Amino acid sequence: MSISIISAIGKNNEIGKKNGLLWDLPLDMKHFRETTSGHTIIMGQKTFESIGRPLPNRRNIVLTLDKNYLRHGVDVVYSVEELEELLRTSPQPSPSQGEGEEIFVIGGGMVYKLFIEKADKLYITHVNAEFSDADTYFPIIDENIWQKVKSEKHPKDESNKYDLEFAEYIKKVS
Repeated sequence: MSISIISAIGKNNEIGKKNGLLWDLPLDMKHFRETTSGHTIIMGQKTFESIGRPLPNRRNIVLTLDKNYLRHGVDVVYSVEELEELLRTSPQPSPSQGEGEEIFVIGGGMVYKLFIEKADKLYITHVNAEFSDADTYFPIIDENIWQKVKSEKHPKDESNKYDLEFAEYIKKVS
C-alpha cells in the first residue's frame, strides 16, 4: 500500500476559499477522475461536505474529529491511527490491487498537512495563476524531499482559464 496526495495548487500553493475550489478547470477534473478512479480516497469532513456525495468508483474515507459524524456511502474515521487500522484490516476496492494499492489523499488543507510526510508520491496540478483571496494552502513542496519525475503542460483554452502543468513527484531516498 502506498499513499499519494493529489491536488491542484496556484502559484503560491493556494488550493481553496471558503471550502470551495478557486477555479473551474475541466481538464484538471478529468485528470483527477482518471487518476483516482478505482482507488481509495481519503478526505477531511469539510472536503466531503463541499463535494456533497461519495465519489463514484472509489472507496471514500472521511477523516473527522466529530465523533458523531456519520454519512451514508463513506467510511468515517476519527483519527489517523483509526484510518491506518481500517486500511490494514479492511478489503481494498479491487482484489487485483492487493498490497500494491495506491491510496489517494484528496484534501483539504489540514488533511494534506497530516499526510505530506507519510506520502510516497504527489500528483500536483500547477495552476499558472495567483489567487490573493485564497484561505487554504497546500504545504510547501520541499525540493530536498520531493523530486519531480513527470511534467505535462497544457496551455489555457476556451474551457480552462489558466495554463496547467500535471506534475508527479516522488519522495527522494535519503
